[in-house]
Amino acid sequence: MKQTQTDPNISIIYEDEHLLLIDKPAGLLSQEDHTGDMDVLTLCKQYLSRSQNNNPYLGLIHRLDRPVGGLMLLAKSRNAAANLSKQIRNRTVQKTYWAITMGAPPRNGVLTHDLQKDRDANVVEVVTGNQQKGKRAELSFAKLEESDDLHLLSVHLQTGRPHQIRVQLAHEGYPIWGDYKYGQNQPDGRTMALRAVELVFKHPNTNQHLHFELAPSNEYPWSQFSIAHQ
Repeated sequence: MKQTQTDPNISIIYEDEHLLLIDKPAGLLSQEDHTGDMDVLTLCKQYLSRSQNNNPYLGLIHRLDRPVGGLMLLAKSRNAAANLSKQIRNRTVQKTYWAITMGAPPRNGVLTHDLQKDRDANVVEVVTGNQQKGKRAELSFAKLEESDDLHLLSVHLQTGRPHQIRVQLAHEGYPIWGDYKYGQNQPDGRTMALRAVELVFKHPNTNQHLHFELAPSNEYPWSQFSIAHQ
């Protein structure tokens, strides 16, 4: 598989003159923030600049939380970015996440909450609907497999709020394995078991229907589930 040859290295799932689809490493920022730590956008621009010998355009279409790995799409032109952003707004882009949770989630469900973000603390919480700053968040999930006290869920977002999957699942009593921010009493330092595994959208130039899937690595706790490494 082609890689960016940066530090850290990023695997490239698909690339043409309009698109760059990558496997974002867990622990890497999507874009620059106050920490000054390296980020996807900077690294991918470094990769493109080696072949273009200039300051290439690269647009961030969607973000993944820093602890989350998996499929992440970027646009290599302003027209492509505008087209893909419109698809995101119109909710015609299908994004599927896999999450390994604790607790006892049902076989399937739809969760709707109002979420409020504390930007200073970088924490999101569920609030009652009459609080003006709360923004509606909705997701659906289905349980794919169980292994002892762990549960593999397939999650689809109907809205795209910061930390949404992590907050909503934890609020219902089934936090994601390794999520020490929202999963109470979990040890720090583990790679959180949440990955973007599927992305479906239309090519911004050809209008072709594109469908990408990316299974997680065969590491614990993913290795506990047969469907995760078929």
